[in-house]
Amino acid sequence: MTKRRSRGDGSLFWHESRKRWIAVASLGYDPSGKRIQKRASGKTKTQAKDRLKEVLRDHEDGLAIAPTGYTVEAAVNDWLMYGLVGRDTATLNACTILSRKHVIPSLGARKLRDLSAEDVDKWLAVKAKSLSTRTLQGIHSCLNRAVKRAMARDKVKRNVVELCSIPTGQPGRPSKALTLAQAESVLAAAEMTSMYTYIVLALLTGARTEELRALTWDHVFLKGKPNVTPAVPPYIAVWRSVRTGGDTKTRKSRRTLALPARCVEALWQQREDQGWDRLAAGDAWEETGLVFSSAVGKALDSTNVRRAFRVAIEKADGVIAAEWTPRELRHSFVSLLSDSGVPLEEISRLVGHSGTAVTEEVYRKQIRPVIQTGAVAMDGIFKQDPKR
Repeated sequence: MTKRRSRGDGSLFWHESRKRWIAVASLGYDPSGKRIQKRASGKTKTQAKDRLKEVLRDHEDGLAIAPTGYTVEAAVNDWLMYGLVGRDTATLNACTILSRKHVIPSLGARKLRDLSAEDVDKWLAVKAKSLSTRTLQGIHSCLNRAVKRAMARDKVKRNVVELCSIPTGQPGRPSKALTLAQAESVLAAAEMTSMYTYIVLALLTGARTEELRALTWDHVFLKGKPNVTPAVPPYIAVWRSVRTGGDTKTRKSRRTLALPARCVEALWQQREDQGWDRLAAGDAWEETGLVFSSAVGKALDSTNVRRAFRVAIEKADGVIAAEWTPRELRHSFVSLLSDSGVPLEEISRLVGHSGTAVTEEVYRKQIRPVIQTGAVAMDGIFKQDPKR
């Protein structure tokens, strides 16, 4: 004979309309005198009781009860809608594309509470067959941040995505740098185009394309400060970018760079050309103070710059224009300095990196691989025997 439960142990009964067993436990009374009850259901008595135990365990741990119908798709959509408020439009678009194309189609229908680390591992392994490592990092980040947000709102107990490592994907587009001969050819080909000054500054100062697009004339000092001691040569203040808020990529990226003579000459010409553009545009001119702008003074976007750059270098010898982008002028700057023997620490300062590790990691193919100092010194110390 089944033993009767003690008082306060709750009840277990069959719900005819739902066709399920319902387990109920009483947890006392709230301050208003209302009874506190927790419920769970299942197709069998055992299943209902097990689920009630889980509910009670969560209650004792202070956890809210995760909704059973909340899916990965819902979590990702909530994150895209509310978790990226205030972020740059480009960031929002990139996260939306990655989530809609790679995360939701593969994992969206899965209930979030049922998502396992094994599910995520299998998903990443399949994606690694067609995506680059950088894209894998992106889709993992999107899912991870969406689940982390859901966990903070008691939609799920833990974030299994953080437990999964990112596999190595397909090789991405390799970075490359212009040789000295190619660089001279690019400068010669671009000389009579509207992109000439932009290319000269990017190649000869190593400024990021996002920094040059935000460069204003009040941060350009073409005469320097000759009346101070010591005299300051012509320079530009790289303190802004087109990022949200106008800040540079990092605090360390803020830097003041002396200008090579070729840059000074090109910037004087740019100022004159922009004056003619302002005159031709008349009332249509929009004064932004930007060094590089459209024919009516408006800011350039990355697509404008990339398209104009490829047109400008189309006739350069030894360079296929369609295979190059403006950001690779910065890589070329690092490469040319390294080939000239400039120390890595100095190159890092010039390009606005917080340390040499970033310079080595990002531009490792452009950094001179052979350190010759030791060999040269030892050859001088241990002079080779002339008889051998």
